[in-house]
Amino acid sequence: MGTGRGDGPVLGISAYYHDSAAALVAEGVPLAAAQEERFTRRRHDPGFPAQAVLSCLRQTGLRLDELAAVAFYEDPALKFRRVLATWLATAPHGYPVFRRAFPQWAGRKRRALDDVRARLRALAPGQRLPPLVAHRHHASHAASAFYPSPYPSAAVLCVDGVGEWTTTSLWHGRDTDLVPLAELRFPHSLGMLYSAFTYFCGFKVDSGEYKLMGLAPYGTPRYAPLIRQRLIDVKPDGSFRLDLRYFTFQYGRTMVGRAFEELFDGPRRTPEGPLTEREFDLAASVQQVTEEVLLRLARTALRRTGERRLCLAGGVALNCVANGRLLADGGCEQIWVQPAAGDAGGALGAALAESHGRGAPRAHVRRGTDAMAGALLGPGYGDREIERFLEQGGYPAVRLSERELVERVAAELAGGRVVGWFQGRMEFGPRALGNRSILADPRDPAMQSTLNLRTKFRESFRPFAPAVLAEDAKDWFDLPQESPYMLLTAQVAAARRRECGAAAEQLTGLDLLRVPRSTVPAVTHVDGSARVQTVTAEHNPRFHALLTAFRDRTGCPVLVNTSFNVRGEPIVRDPAEAYACFMRTRIDLLVLGDRLLDKRDQPGWEEEGDWRATIPRD
Repeated sequence: MGTGRGDGPVLGISAYYHDSAAALVAEGVPLAAAQEERFTRRRHDPGFPAQAVLSCLRQTGLRLDELAAVAFYEDPALKFRRVLATWLATAPHGYPVFRRAFPQWAGRKRRALDDVRARLRALAPGQRLPPLVAHRHHASHAASAFYPSPYPSAAVLCVDGVGEWTTTSLWHGRDTDLVPLAELRFPHSLGMLYSAFTYFCGFKVDSGEYKLMGLAPYGTPRYAPLIRQRLIDVKPDGSFRLDLRYFTFQYGRTMVGRAFEELFDGPRRTPEGPLTEREFDLAASVQQVTEEVLLRLARTALRRTGERRLCLAGGVALNCVANGRLLADGGCEQIWVQPAAGDAGGALGAALAESHGRGAPRAHVRRGTDAMAGALLGPGYGDREIERFLEQGGYPAVRLSERELVERVAAELAGGRVVGWFQGRMEFGPRALGNRSILADPRDPAMQSTLNLRTKFRESFRPFAPAVLAEDAKDWFDLPQESPYMLLTAQVAAARRRECGAAAEQLTGLDLLRVPRSTVPAVTHVDGSARVQTVTAEHNPRFHALLTAFRDRTGCPVLVNTSFNVRGEPIVRDPAEAYACFMRTRIDLLVLGDRLLDKRDQPGWEEEGDWRATIPRD
């Protein structure tokens, strides 16, 4: 997979589809990584990640001409051939889309590597450009899954919508070798099947799939037999074929058409329209079928490799409910999921594939840890930058020692206040893991509805994740291993389940369908599950200290942890964005590094127009 020209820092880039990103690796170790959306404030930004590239270079103190290579996350020429072949195979149905899109594909998208070269030159005029190499899309996913994992060897499963041609791939990773074993090809795609239901239920493809996953526990999988009979033919080894008569994504316009509507009781739900029992049941059904396919694929990967550990990447690997099912029923002893499992992680995977192909070792495996540094690989903001921002804005804040800070914030959280928590380096991937987080008390049964409707401005059914001290996790959740990246779902432990009682009268909307039976109802979904993040002092010492202070005060080592943003916008990156989100929402306190800000002390906040109207719905 490498070029054999010796080791050195490698920059990885993903771009031109969605979730563009950059990552910088040296000696096989991820040093910096960031998504372009965090800089442009355009969610899932697909453009060239210029600002993410510059951020990675600034964080590491490297120049472009000091790099050994730049690695692109897929093969643009091969992808163009797949797109062209698909248009030809579906003619004349796809012609309108072909006519509009072909000039772009025949130009910049087909010559994406030339565009990357030109844009890198513009970022670093006069500097020598390092060699630019392309890695296959699924090879980048597989590298992102295995190489940073803590395992010396493992089976690797990658499942997404589509790369160049591949939609599903099995690999065997051993030390620095990563060997492909089998693949499935477009248009037969588990990711596309799930996205078809995402679209049909009125959510946006490539961003609303997690909503469908969150909706599934409200429904009954009554459509699952119909999906198995009419839409997907699954073999015992997990290989499958879709019946393309029910789909339109291969034409490039929409995901499904009239035949799909006739099969599932009427037209697509209108986006932002009311949710009905049909959408609940459709979500439950496709989730069940997806889990069944993944279980068969995982068992095949383990059987073919002789391994007991499994690594995952690709967009479907962000389905934490399915990941929890794989851990429980898939026949593996341990599972590790790349925290940036989607296309953003392809930038990291391409850089890792190139670095290890040039001879870099996997030194972290000997230490028994993964190489992701808690996924805290984005830009950070130090004390001087925070102080300068506060002074320039005239925003009153109290500076505290770490012990004073965590004790004060723990007390405020226990008192029912909501806290914006901004610390250190930004997370890489879609999850806030304790550095760009909104935190709250999980014991309050009304907190889930309060945060959804009055802080995040999003649908009331959306669940929140618990952050829990790793050393206490097994007392609160049925989780057989650590889950540092919030990508495994587990049931709340039996000892923590109970009726919420009279406090349930405060709940509204979908929350009334079934009241969570848990001592931590704000992070317990309606089926008794939770998307768990385990927190260690090694990966995030300050967040661990806060959880410890909250446990010492309340007896509960768990906090609500949701991303520091509102619906439709990326997670906040810098102190200014954190402050704006704090003032626009029902967040009561803001912590910027060592400084604590109380909203009651802040000057008046005014903006021209309705800021929410400028944010696209996701």
